[in-house]
Amino acid sequence: MKTLPRPFSLKTAFRNLAIVCLGVALLSQTARATIDDALSYALQAADPYVKEGFTVREDYWGGDLPVKQQKAIVHQLFKGNEYWFWMGTDEKGAKISVHVYDSNGNIAEVEKWQKPHFAAARVIPKATGTYYLIVEIEKAEHERTHWALSYGFR
Repeated sequence: MKTLPRPFSLKTAFRNLAIVCLGVALLSQTARATIDDALSYALQAADPYVKEGFTVREDYWGGDLPVKQQKAIVHQLFKGNEYWFWMGTDEKGAKISVHVYDSNGNIAEVEKWQKPHFAAARVIPKATGTYYLIVEIEKAEHERTHWALSYGFR
C-alpha cells in the first residue's frame, strides 16, 4: 500500500526555517570568539606582572575593530604610579598594538612589546593628567577583530 505525501504546511515550513536559522546563528557564534575571550588573553598577558606586584583593575575596554583602524581611549594616570596596559584579541594570528600618549601628544610608554594576539605598554607618568591609549588591529584574518584592553598599577 502506498502512502500519500503529507500536504504542505506553511506552519511547518516556517518552523523548519526558524530551526535552520537558529542553528546557523549558534554555529557562527561558536566559530568566532568574543570580547570575553579577548579579555581572557589580555589578563593572561598580565599574569607575569601580577607576580611582580601589579594590581589589575576590574575595569577594561573592549570592542571590535577593522584592520588598520585605531581607537583612542582617554584615561587619567597619576604621577608616582607605574602602569602596564595589556591588550588581547580572540584571533591568534592577529597583530595588535597599544601605545600611550600624554596630553601634549608625546609618546609616554617606557616599554612595550607585541606577540601574536597580545600587546602591552608600560607607563611611568611624569605628571598626573590625561593620557591617550591608542589601540589598533594592525593585521588580522577577519574583517573585524575583537579586542580587550586591561591595565594594572603599582
